[in-house]
Amino acid sequence: MSNIITLKDLNCEEVTIYNSLNENQLKRIYEPKLGLFIAESPKVIVRALDAGYEPVSALVEDNLLKGEMEEILPRLGDIPVYVSTQDILSEITGFKLTRGALCAMRRKELSSPEELFKGARRIVVLEDVENPTNVGAIFRSAAALNIDGVILTSGCSDPLYRRAIRVSMGTVFQIPWTFIGDEWYEDGIRILHGLGFKSAAMALVDTSVGIDDKTLGSEDKLAIIMGTEGEGLRKRTIESSDYVVKIPMSHGVDSLNVAAASAVTFWELAARKS
Repeated sequence: MSNIITLKDLNCEEVTIYNSLNENQLKRIYEPKLGLFIAESPKVIVRALDAGYEPVSALVEDNLLKGEMEEILPRLGDIPVYVSTQDILSEITGFKLTRGALCAMRRKELSSPEELFKGARRIVVLEDVENPTNVGAIFRSAAALNIDGVILTSGCSDPLYRRAIRVSMGTVFQIPWTFIGDEWYEDGIRILHGLGFKSAAMALVDTSVGIDDKTLGSEDKLAIIMGTEGEGLRKRTIESSDYVVKIPMSHGVDSLNVAAASAVTFWELAARKS
């Protein structure tokens, strides 16, 4: 059973990971071992636990102990669970807790694309998508619309950053994902081919086909490649992809935000084909 510790003031070193460390410091707190991330809200904590992540401590509003957290506490084991009123916890953390609960959890070793995507038919590759809000929203669309996994390049925001987890509603724990190193920029399309995927780069160029293209939709294994906000995909990625794909627009609009574009694309190329 969890170790309930009531906080009565703000002088508590034990909760510094919740209010004093930024995302990168949390990620590297145990170097060379893997670090921590913070899961917010009971629903997200449950999804992380279901995915096998190990809790280290929790910070919870007292009114949730007999509420949403009551069934979750036994799953946390004997970790310290720091509890206080909403007002005191807001002062400690500097913000109102999302749905009244935070949980620090250990990161897990990432698997290789070869290990994760053996049976996958539709995956998405995010190339240098830096905004954690967009990363989280793309994961949520991927989970909802039949995408089997996500590959992120080294220039992407981390899916386990707090904002990305929150925006994804915890779906970052439900969709297989991994990072790919600098080899992506040199030989990314060949890597996808080695996994058995044809590549579809989302970009507005003269050679683009619509997302409703029948040949594109009939591909058995397809990797959808989406680029960074503003600049889009690298020229090398576009030129070496098997398909270059666009979403038809109207009213003179040239493009959608990458998160919005992901939902449209996943519906057409994955959800409708399932």
